[in-house]
Amino acid sequence: MKKKIGVLGSGQVAQVLATGFLNLGHEVTVGTSSASKLADWKNNNPKAKLGSFEEAAKFGETIVLAVKGVVAEALVKSLAHALTGKTIIDTTNPIAEKPPMNGVLQYFTSLSESLMERLQAITPPANFVKAFNSVGNKLMVNPSFAGVKPTMFICGNNDEARKEVASIVNAFGWEVADFGKAEAARAIEPLCMLWCIPSMISGQRHHAFKLLK
Repeated sequence: MKKKIGVLGSGQVAQVLATGFLNLGHEVTVGTSSASKLADWKNNNPKAKLGSFEEAAKFGETIVLAVKGVVAEALVKSLAHALTGKTIIDTTNPIAEKPPMNGVLQYFTSLSESLMERLQAITPPANFVKAFNSVGNKLMVNPSFAGVKPTMFICGNNDEARKEVASIVNAFGWEVADFGKAEAARAIEPLCMLWCIPSMISGQRHHAFKLLK
């Protein structure tokens, strides 16, 4: 079923996922505070619409949150009225504004609390689902590993929202590992740290996780 997708953000993650949705035939509005950042992308994706964060949040039946973790809480709080009852695909990671240590990112959360849990607490009527946070943006849509599908780990409190996101993840070429409620984000968010270590140390970026069963 084709849907209206509101993408919040103008970075590479937002652009890659927005393009993925467009290629599947969905309607997409990208919310940004600086449309100039998306000028080239818009030229290559003429069917997309650009607007403010609020316009994209109101437009979308399903929302993609693809902003820096340090600004995610303030943005969600400002848009709470437009997010009620919607599925929010939360791609964010709580990366602190500090340099990595020996290739390991620094987070502003602890293992007893995830950023997604904070976002869910800010907007209880919204349905946050963690996804697309533990792989580089170039592999988010149709990843290629010699015919092997990598695993996307997801979690969130609302069962139907997780099913919706699982369907999207499958359509983007992944297998899904549904890890249940929001507390699982405490384990899923640090996977970004692990994914980034080879990138930081040796520039290796073509890798993803696979859950063997």
